[in-house]
Order: sequence, then structure tokens, then C-alpha cells
Amino acid sequence: MYGYGQHGDGGAAQQQYAPPPQGQYPPQAGMAGGYGQQQAPLYPEPSPPSLADAVRAFTTGTLSAEDFQQIFATSKVYCPRGDNPGFLALHNTQQPVIPMFTTLKELRRYAGKESKYFVITGAEVIDLLPTGYGFVLDMEGDHRIVFDAKAVEQMVDFAMRRMYG
Repeated sequence: MYGYGQHGDGGAAQQQYAPPPQGQYPPQAGMAGGYGQQQAPLYPEPSPPSLADAVRAFTTGTLSAEDFQQIFATSKVYCPRGDNPGFLALHNTQQPVIPMFTTLKELRRYAGKESKYFVITGAEVIDLLPTGYGFVLDMEGDHRIVFDAKAVEQMVDFAMRRMYG
């Protein structure tokens, strides 16, 4: 509360700060005792599954395609790179695919310790992937997953429907 007090200096008003009374008002949600003291939440927010966990769950059939795509869109994806900007593509497959990895460890297993790479989100992958290309996640991993060009188109359609209805 702010208040004005009269002083013996000719009646000049002076602004004073009065601290809030203790114990009269219930503390605000998330506040403990006084002002500015954060109370730890009773139940911490669960952390979202990692992309590696989502790949495992999706390949074993315990995660739906929609749930996988939501996790993929917000996850970091590690992509090997060459000297020029852009994705590196494999053309010795039925359709050209771009290798991508759920963790730096998986990328290093495939490309070696000194390999160059860049990191983007899954949503950026869907946005930037050239038309006609698919991608493979964790090529050397136990739960490798391949999305061909048609699957990528379906992912783009799903993302557009989520964004624009």
C-alpha cells in the first residue's frame, strides 16, 4: 500500500511504502509465505519423451503416427553435413533419403567422431526437405526408421492441418 503522511515541515506530503500485512491475505498460487518467494511445485512437470524414445515406441507400435509426429516436430535432429550448406543425401537407395539422427551419439556411430553436422528441429526438417526426398532416422541404430517421400508428404499435410485447420 502506498500512503501519504503529514510531517512537521509545513504540511508537505511524502510518499511512503507500507509492506503488506502478514497473514491477512492467503498467498497467491505458487507463492510461499511472502512476496517473491517461489514455492517448488508439488508435482514436477513430466519431461516429454526423447526423440530416441519416440522412435523406439513408434517402431514397436506403442506410439501412434500423430503422437510421433508431434514429438518429432519439437525435437532436435542431428544431420551430417558436407562443406556446402544443406542436407547430405544418399542416392544408393530405392528413393533418395537423407540420414538424420536422434542423438549426437547416433550420428557419431554412423559418421565418425570428427564428422561435421548441424542441428535443427523436426518441424524444420519437414519444412526444408527437398521434394521427392525421404529421410532415415538412426541408420545404424537398433530402431532405424525410414520415411519415404510419400510419408514425408503425409507429414507435411498433417502439420498443415494442425496449423491451419
